[in-house]
Amino acid sequence: MIEIENLTIAFTKGKPVVDYLNLSVPDGKRTIVIGESGSGKSMMLSAILQVLPPDAAVSGSIRLDGLELLNLTEKEMKKIRGARLAYIPQGSANSLNPVLTVGFQVAEPIMEVRKKKREEAIRMAVDWMRRLQLGNEERLASAYPHMLSGGMRQRVLIAMGAAAGAEVLLADEPTKGLDKERIERVQDMLLRLEGKTLLCISHDLRFSREIADYISVMYAAEQVEYCTKEEFFRNPLHPYSQMLLAALPENGMKVTAGFAPPHGKDQVGGCRFAARCPGCTEQCRRTAPPMITVGKRKVRCHRYADSG
Repeated sequence: MIEIENLTIAFTKGKPVVDYLNLSVPDGKRTIVIGESGSGKSMMLSAILQVLPPDAAVSGSIRLDGLELLNLTEKEMKKIRGARLAYIPQGSANSLNPVLTVGFQVAEPIMEVRKKKREEAIRMAVDWMRRLQLGNEERLASAYPHMLSGGMRQRVLIAMGAAAGAEVLLADEPTKGLDKERIERVQDMLLRLEGKTLLCISHDLRFSREIADYISVMYAAEQVEYCTKEEFFRNPLHPYSQMLLAALPENGMKVTAGFAPPHGKDQVGGCRFAARCPGCTEQCRRTAPPMITVGKRKVRCHRYADSG
C-alpha cells in the first residue's frame, strides 16, 4: 500500500531529521512507529501528506499503490488527501473548529471528497459515527468541541478521517494525554476500522501492543528495528527496543541512564545509539551499522551482522 524507500528529510544547514528511512506499510494492516520525541516520526507523516515546510529538502521515494507522491503537484495531492490518505491529528482542544458542530466537521470530508450536499453529508456522518459506536450519535452531531472530553474529541477525529472513505489513515499520537479508559475506547474504535490501512506514530507501548500488526522503531532520525508485533514484544533485537520494553512498569521500570539522542554537530560517525548502549564496542563507535535482515525482520545493529 505505502512503500517508503531511502526517505531523507533535512532543513537548511541542518542534519537530516529523517535519514534514509525504508518502510513498507502493508495493505489492510496496522503499522505503529514508536520512538522518542525528535526521532523523525511526525516528519515522516508530513512527508507522506506533502505538508512539510517550504525549506524542507526531501529525497527518496514515497509510493501509494505504485503512485510516486513526491512527484505530484499540490493540485494533484489535494485529490489524494482525504480521498485516499486521511490524517488523524492528536485530539487536543485545537484539533477541531470550536464554532462548528461535530456533525458538520465529520461531514466536511464527505462534502469535499464525495461531493455530497450538506444535509446528506451530515446524515452520512451520523451513520458513520453510529457504525463506530461513538454513542448518542444524533446528540453528538449537534454538540460543539468544547462540550466533549479529550477522548471523545480523539474519536471524532478518527471518524472524520475515515468518513470519506480514505484507504489509508495516518494517525499522530491518538492516545496522547488520555487516561486508561479513554485509551481503550480509542483502541476499540481503531480496531473496528476493518479493511483500513493504519500508519500510526505513538509513544504508548501498551496501546501499540493492543492494535499493531507491525512495529517500526525510530531513533535519532533512523529506523532501527522493524518486525511483527509478536516479535517485538517477545524478543526485541535492538538495544534501544530492549530498553523501551524494560522501562514498562510490568517489566520493573528498568530505566537505563544514558545520553540524549545525537543532534546537529554532535551527530557524527558510528552508531547513533552507541553512547547509550551497554553493549557498545569500538566498531559501534567507529562505523554506522546498516539495516540487517534477521529472518523476516530487520535491525540496525552490528551484533547481528552474521545472522542473516
